[in-house]
Amino acid sequence: MIASVRGTVAAVAPDGAVVEVGGIGLAVSCSPGTLARLRVGEPARLATSLVVREDSLTLYGFADDDERALFELLQTANGVGPKLAQTMLAVHPPRELRRAIATSDFPTLTQVPGIGRKGAERIVIELRDRIGSIDGSDTAVVTGGPVTAVAPWRDQLTHALAGLGFSGKEAGDAIEVVAVDVEPGTSPDVPALLRRSIQLLGRTR
Repeated sequence: MIASVRGTVAAVAPDGAVVEVGGIGLAVSCSPGTLARLRVGEPARLATSLVVREDSLTLYGFADDDERALFELLQTANGVGPKLAQTMLAVHPPRELRRAIATSDFPTLTQVPGIGRKGAERIVIELRDRIGSIDGSDTAVVTGGPVTAVAPWRDQLTHALAGLGFSGKEAGDAIEVVAVDVEPGTSPDVPALLRRSIQLLGRTR
């Protein structure tokens, strides 16, 4: 089990990053929210979970250990694989997911693309008693320097949404909606804008 990686970010793509650790570049699949906090050439630490399949080994990266633990717990629910668990964490932060599951908040869960009413009910039934505390606050990725974006926020959102399977037009339409609240010349909270964009797109599909 590879529990975490710490090293220099060598590359960032819409669906993951490459982190150099001891001269070896590790490909790590990350949610767009986590990717938005990484900067090429800067050091970073990611909590990780290794998913083993017959034909592949995939390393998933997270902002912190709590997010990784929830990712692994979500997969114990019937019908939830690593991709869907990662999408759930892209749409909602861990605390919000825990709250939705603990309180049977089906509308919040069905905002995630790929989760319908029956799927949300199944997740609640199977995980409600195991979800843990819904108190506390979410933490951000730990880096060795300032947390800055790797590209203008519109480009980041476009690439992130494309990595989640949305078309260029869908991404553009959602970005125009969330851009209304962004003040010109400021650096917005890209993960928050991403969650809002995914929620908007989930309702239109």
